Amino acid sequence: MKKTVYLGLGSNLGDRAANLREAVERLCELGEVAAVSAVYETEPREITDQPWFLNCAVALETEQMPRQLMARLLGIERTMGRRRTKPKGPRLIDIDILLFGNSVVEAAGLTVPHPAMQKRRFVLEPLAEIAPEARHPVFKRTVREMRDALGKDAGVVKRVSSFESKP
Repeated sequence: MKKTVYLGLGSNLGDRAANLREAVERLCELGEVAAVSAVYETEPREITDQPWFLNCAVALETEQMPRQLMARLLGIERTMGRRRTKPKGPRLIDIDILLFGNSVVEAAGLTVPHPAMQKRRFVLEPLAEIAPEARHPVFKRTVREMRDALGKDAGVVKRVSSFESKP
């Protein structure tokens, strides 16, 4: 049975836009990419001494289960050259599960919904574009409501382009 999963993608090394395009193309191996937000340029958070990110959100229709999907996403990151050398540090590609239908998962290496999404403008801005009424299963608030509740200190997020699957 297919579920709608919302993913957050980010890149701040190399050709950031090409990295996002390649990741979205690879997601097609895991199900049907139903929607992709525009691309947003965002300032780094927590570790600020690194390049700015490009971020987007993706709606994926998949039959994968949460742990299975996470393993496949980590495989895509590795195949694309991601090396996890510094937590929250620079990366070629980062793919996070934001929402997995109405599921709540707490397991080693996987927490769904993403535990910090409600605090991150760089997550909520693109996600609100493709799923404004998607509801957080724990907080019972929509993506739009969470985005609109963010303070001014939630980071700079600028829409830079529509998503293009081909360069």
